[in-house]
Amino acid sequence: MTEVNVVSIEMGYGHLRAAYPLADQLRTEVFHVDEAPLADAEEQKAWEKTRHVYEATSRISQLPVVGVPLRFALNQVTDIPHLHPYRDLSRPTLGVRLLERAIDGGIGQGMVAKLRQTGATLLTTFYSPAIIADRFGCRRVFCVVTDSDINRVWAPKNSRGSAIQYLVPSKRARRRLESYGVPGEHIHFTGFPLPPELLGGPDLPVLRDNLARRLVRLDPKGRFRDYHSHELEHFLGELPDEEQGRSPRLMYAVGGAGAQVELVATFLPRLRHLLVLDHLRLTLVAGVRSEVVEKFEQMISDAGLDAELGRSIEILHEPTFETYYRRFNERLQDTDILWTKPSEMTFYAALGLPLIFSWPVGVHERYNRRWAVEAGAGLKQRDPRYAGDWLAEMLSDGTLAAAAWSGFMRLPKFGTYRIVEALGK
Repeated sequence: MTEVNVVSIEMGYGHLRAAYPLADQLRTEVFHVDEAPLADAEEQKAWEKTRHVYEATSRISQLPVVGVPLRFALNQVTDIPHLHPYRDLSRPTLGVRLLERAIDGGIGQGMVAKLRQTGATLLTTFYSPAIIADRFGCRRVFCVVTDSDINRVWAPKNSRGSAIQYLVPSKRARRRLESYGVPGEHIHFTGFPLPPELLGGPDLPVLRDNLARRLVRLDPKGRFRDYHSHELEHFLGELPDEEQGRSPRLMYAVGGAGAQVELVATFLPRLRHLLVLDHLRLTLVAGVRSEVVEKFEQMISDAGLDAELGRSIEILHEPTFETYYRRFNERLQDTDILWTKPSEMTFYAALGLPLIFSWPVGVHERYNRRWAVEAGAGLKQRDPRYAGDWLAEMLSDGTLAAAAWSGFMRLPKFGTYRIVEALGK
């Protein structure tokens, strides 16, 4: 078997979050295409410039008034045309031409040199390394798609002549790549790569145990469990009585670019009564951004919650992505509701995690949200000023328990294992 190089990039968290489960399963490390040893100092500067523009645009586009022009520009750049009627969408777009220009300028050459030297298989969770490697004749190039629907930039200019093997998380992504000219035999439906520690293996013992406990916490009055008792027993066995009466945990996760931090200041005061009565536990996810931690701490203080609720509210922050990723997955074991924008976290609904979606950043996230909502696994957030009221209502009537069950039953869970199989490992 040839060596596999798992290559990604920190452009938000989505591409890295897809790479680490695969590296863990393959017992290898994650290489960053924009860092040593794959990129020298000059190439690192080119990548950093691109990241800075992306992150600044993502954050500012979420602001009222001043963010409107940037939000419009972001939607234009990430635009995904209507898929219907089915038609040829293979014509290269501005994004494709800009990537070609960057390749001509030498971006990605460090990665290409390493692949040529070692003869390794490339497994990447970002489109540009796959397109660069393919352009320079590298064989065995696999690209993991990280959204349910994607922009034309994911396929190379000469899409029909490319040898890239695409590993897609949804059937719609498959149809989209075919419309971009990618041959059908080069597209493999696998599902999104989820963390092995949250699955437990192909039989999903950890996932099933976590879901069984979660359903009890999400359904305090037993309305969903009574109605679906036979199905639950068949797939999960007897649900644990010891979870009855334990308060559910809500996790609010900020995007990797730091977007939508301000939403916490709106909903946090309205959760006060649930937190004070110990009817809810809250995790605020700051990722690797220390400035977001400071904002969260100030918002908690402004809401008058810092002194009395040390046990009910926690902030999740780590200095590096890998340490954050590990701790985030550990906390998900005990998380019951995930409130986030419809990024790559959308696919975590397959773990039996009900999703509450804040507004999307970019057209691809609108499609992610639609994909999960249509499967019954996700819900659009209601007015955050009254979050305490509608969250309590969703818990009381079993709405969140139903979303958790739909995500488990209807969304693909085996992506990590199927991708490794596709590599011949």
